[in-house]
Amino acid sequence: MTSTTAIQRDELHKRIEASLDGIRPYLEADGGNVRVVEISGDHVVKLEFMGNCGDCPMSTMTFRAGVEEAIKRSVPEVRGVEVINLTVR
Repeated sequence: MTSTTAIQRDELHKRIEASLDGIRPYLEADGGNVRVVEISGDHVVKLEFMGNCGDCPMSTMTFRAGVEEAIKRSVPEVRGVEVINLTVR
């Protein structure tokens, strides 16, 4: 990986974190949070729901309407968002 690629990935990570910071207060109010696990070379973001978000029956809705939407709106070059521990109900 060249230093330019590393710098671009760092900048992308910062922008993703900033988009998540906008919704974290809502997640934290319910005892949860979200963590960026990985950003692939083709701009797919892998997340982990933490705390109560990890097994909440509303996790799918929170992911689609909140987390994924916030990231894609703020960082349009993200091609996909996945949660590694999303509980599908």
